Amino acid sequence: MSKILLIAPPYQCWGVQVIGTWPPLQLAYLAGTALDAGHEAAICDAMNKDYTFDDVRAEIERQAPDYVLTLDYLPVSGAVSTATVPAALKTLAIAKSVDPTIVTLIGGPHPTFMFEEILGDDECAVDFVLRGEAEETLRELLAAIPAGRGHDVAGVAYRDGSDVVATPMRPHIVDLDTLSVAWHLLDWDDYHYNIEPWGRMASILTTRGCMMGCSFCSHRAFWRGDWRARDPRKVVEEIRHLVETYKVEFITLIDPYPTSDGDRWERQLDLIIEAGLPVKLLMETRVEDIIRDAEILHKYREAGVIHVYVGAESSSDAMLESLNKGTDVDMNKRALDLLRDQDIMTEASFMVGFPNETWESIEKTAAEAVRLNPDIAVFPVITPMPFTPLHEEMKDRIRVTDYSKYNLMTPIIEPYEMSLEDVYRALAKCYMTFYGHKMREVAQLEDGFKKRYMMSAFEQMMKDYGRQFDFLGGEMPHGMKGMDGFAQR
Repeated sequence: MSKILLIAPPYQCWGVQVIGTWPPLQLAYLAGTALDAGHEAAICDAMNKDYTFDDVRAEIERQAPDYVLTLDYLPVSGAVSTATVPAALKTLAIAKSVDPTIVTLIGGPHPTFMFEEILGDDECAVDFVLRGEAEETLRELLAAIPAGRGHDVAGVAYRDGSDVVATPMRPHIVDLDTLSVAWHLLDWDDYHYNIEPWGRMASILTTRGCMMGCSFCSHRAFWRGDWRARDPRKVVEEIRHLVETYKVEFITLIDPYPTSDGDRWERQLDLIIEAGLPVKLLMETRVEDIIRDAEILHKYREAGVIHVYVGAESSSDAMLESLNKGTDVDMNKRALDLLRDQDIMTEASFMVGFPNETWESIEKTAAEAVRLNPDIAVFPVITPMPFTPLHEEMKDRIRVTDYSKYNLMTPIIEPYEMSLEDVYRALAKCYMTFYGHKMREVAQLEDGFKKRYMMSAFEQMMKDYGRQFDFLGGEMPHGMKGMDGFAQR
């Protein structure tokens, strides 16, 4: 029996943990796999514990593992996690410095596609890259390495002298409900929803995969266009376990696309409603599915869904088409209106910083956010992850190659008619424009769940706003100062 230490690398960025802290679900799945195979496992969530690298070193020394595994991990989506790669690689270098016999492993979307770049670095401290869905690969690898057969395992990459070798990818797991999640290895005091009414937070996967082709996202490529769903009854059992055993009050469905199969999704909602568990749900889905589900959106609310995130992304149908979104601005408006009619909180993203970006287009993006009027708007900077179609399309405009900056908040692309600093200023302008309008609307709401929810959400979003944008000389939107007092009432 071996011991494996799974580490969420110490990475922090404004926007990553704004409204809450989520358990590292992907690591908990891998820990469950190791335990099922008879090994000892521990999880170190350096991100949510706000650890330094010295803290990580101390934990590795304390645990004395045979294996250290990390991922390019962000709390919600694995599609845009490149920013954590430098921290993940440094974590593994620390493990080797503590004990050169520790076997170091890394997985996730970025390592899956960029294994040659990672392993080709002479300073690389990675023994094996886990490519693609990693549970079965890890199970087999933990058995093969002691027998000297690690290089025969499907779904890995490694160095052989000066060469980088990749073994064939393995098939996806057919039955996702055969996998275990090591919930008991998590420190549950670390996970909480920061928005009123507050409470302990968890995340679950009800499906895996995505067949959509958004050019800025890695999900389709990572999952090879596959989409698989869990048994809805098993999902409810998992929710019940989290609520009853760990006193979880909020759960985020971190599926890339949980609603793809409409009949299955309605069955999932019906079972959650029937269970009557005291838990609130947050989720992301596509606007076309919200429109499809117009007649059953009341079931979303009855099942406890309080917050839905959609990717509006642009004020222009032409830009949405170029991103291969498969939607248009009128669909975005209709979906958000439908959710609002059900008193479900809405969050929408609007990308900025495209190569053809101008101050005029920024004004249009901010105006579109105001027009669509989600409860919460976020403005991610277009970021060409190095393994997405977007990277090939925009590579001549890339000005930043430090992966730790690929966090959706740092301009990477230099538009033809704007500087990188201009994009920073544009980002601040979008936030100030939208929330300047939104605060006037919220101020007129009657005191109740929605007003308190939104005010506490704004407080969290703006808590570090100054640190992110003050160097630009921008001011906080009118009405957003002094929210602390309201949120605490």
